[in-house]
Amino acid sequence: MLNIITKTFKELTTTELYALLQLRSEVFVVEQNCIYQDLDGKDDKALHVIGLKAGKIIAYTRLFKPGSYFTEASIGRVVVAKSERAHQYGYDIMKASIKAIKTHYNETLIHLSAQCYLKQFYNNLGFKEVGEEYLEDGIPHIGMLKIK
Repeated sequence: MLNIITKTFKELTTTELYALLQLRSEVFVVEQNCIYQDLDGKDDKALHVIGLKAGKIIAYTRLFKPGSYFTEASIGRVVVAKSERAHQYGYDIMKASIKAIKTHYNETLIHLSAQCYLKQFYNNLGFKEVGEEYLEDGIPHIGMLKIK
């Protein structure tokens, strides 16, 4: 069972911040073999959706209100620990993130930049592709929107 909490940057404990940055680095830098600047100066403007299992952060997203990252509200840094992906926690953390955007920002229009191999995952959550594929940090991505 995944316990999901949502916090502002200031509400994060040092231990939580370290753990979520470690998870992001473990997946986006090491597993995907992608050298990029994860610490982009935007975490302090985001809401952080944290998925905990047995007290350990194993899933995570960060959310932005409209105009903070994209024109629309947005979800980014969607990540689930490799050892936990068989449990479909990606759907749990995304559903909680969609709900948090509605609760905190009163928005249903959501933009994200998806790694292309995850298009079907996001389609299953109601997101549709917009525009052309592009490279972001050497990885094929596509813009996706969820209308409601």
